[in-house]
Amino acid sequence: MSVSLKVDVFFDFICPWCLIGKRQLQRALRQLQGEQPGLRVEQHWHGVQLLPHLPVVGVPFAEFYQARLGSAQAVRMRQAQVQQAASAAGLDLDLSRIERMPNTADAHRLLACATALGDAAQGERLLERMFAAYFQRGEDLGDAATLLAIAEECGFEPVQLAPALLGNGLPYFPPATSERAPSVPHFVFNDSLEVSGAQPAEVLLATMQQALARQQERRA
Repeated sequence: MSVSLKVDVFFDFICPWCLIGKRQLQRALRQLQGEQPGLRVEQHWHGVQLLPHLPVVGVPFAEFYQARLGSAQAVRMRQAQVQQAASAAGLDLDLSRIERMPNTADAHRLLACATALGDAAQGERLLERMFAAYFQRGEDLGDAATLLAIAEECGFEPVQLAPALLGNGLPYFPPATSERAPSVPHFVFNDSLEVSGAQPAEVLLATMQQALARQQERRA
């Protein structure tokens, strides 16, 4: 009997914990598939706008975090915390290159449209490239030309994706999405077990094993 695991991840591109959580999920999945070589994994990434109120052109990154955290020292401490967690997950982030905190509505629209058009490998490549655009290359994910150029790098035709970019900054996601994931990253396994936050791979692995055990119990 084939065994399958459905993984739903709620995320936003501007959240470093979502990228860190993605790496931890990848580690956990590699271990799980090593234990169960025939396991089929189906992943779905659902966008959640953490800051839907931002203007369509975004805001200066440094000013945003200074206002949010209260001082330059608090910003440095938060970024050091993020860098430490990222390094532990095998990530090299360059927060110094980020100039703008973008409105991510169109970035999520682009990924959703591209995922519907391409195969799973293309969708994964685009997701990785968009994370890298923000956290490693300092590219503006609120800029339509930048988004389309990234998509083209990943094998998509810009003309097919351009209509998805509305450029109005309006929230893209229905309230039900945020209600399902009050914080990001948020992981749901086989529609039965949920985990919030950038949890260690061990926590994600144990939750996935439990979800699979429940699936087997229902089939027994």
